[in-house]
Parts: sequence; structure tokens; C-alpha cells
Amino acid sequence: MAFWARLLMSSNILAYRLSGGRVGSRMGGQSVLLLNTTGRRSSKPHTTPTNYYLDQGRYVIVASNWGSDHHPAWYFNLLHQPAVTIQVKEKVIKVSAIPAEGDEYDRLWCLVTHSNPFYNRYQQKTRRKIPLIILTPSKQ
Repeated sequence: MAFWARLLMSSNILAYRLSGGRVGSRMGGQSVLLLNTTGRRSSKPHTTPTNYYLDQGRYVIVASNWGSDHHPAWYFNLLHQPAVTIQVKEKVIKVSAIPAEGDEYDRLWCLVTHSNPFYNRYQQKTRRKIPLIILTPSKQ
């Protein structure tokens, strides 16, 4: 990732956390959450700001990686350790992550691309099928 993109992402994470999501929870007209994963190889904590979409009390995130030909690192971290936390504004929520498949994938892809048509452009740029991840809040 380019230096400026890393700087922007780090600044967004810091502003989001310090403000309880009053700053950084909306970008480009889209809702943003903070995804907290553990590196599958490093075991280090990672936080990634990402757009999200609500579906039946669940959060849906898109592993688009800007349309590149490889999945983002956080996607593999979620496959390795699906029990993670997210921060949505001021709330930190325990969730379980699963990739969407089949008819559910198709339905959610329509939901996501209706809200953000750029994902269709990203899909056209890459040979891989862009994964959708469903984050279901844990029963506490």
C-alpha cells in the first residue's frame, strides 16, 4: 500500500477512535466501521476501516481490495480467526465472520452495489470473485 494511503488510513483510525466515530464513520457517503483482526502469521492486532452495509441485523463488508487481483490481508485473517471485534461509531461489538455464498451472495451483492456502484467497476477489473463477508454480532 502506498505511503499516502497508509497515512490516510492511520489518520482515519485515530480520528474514529478518539471521537467515538463522530469523525471517520462516513467517507464518500458510505458508512465505515473499524474491523479489528489478528494477523494469521504475525499474531499482531490489525485495524482496518472499511465500508459496511446492514442486512437483517448483520454487517456486510466487501473484500474488494480496490479491484486488485488478490484479496486483502484482512480477508485471510478473518478466514483464519472469524471471531473478531468491530467498532461501529462508539460501540465495540464482538462478531463472527463468514463468507457469503450462493443465493445469499447474489442478494447481498445487489444490496452492496445498489448503495455503492463502484464495486461493479472493481469486479470488472479483477479475475477473482470479490468476497462478501457477513459479520454477525455474538449473543452475549
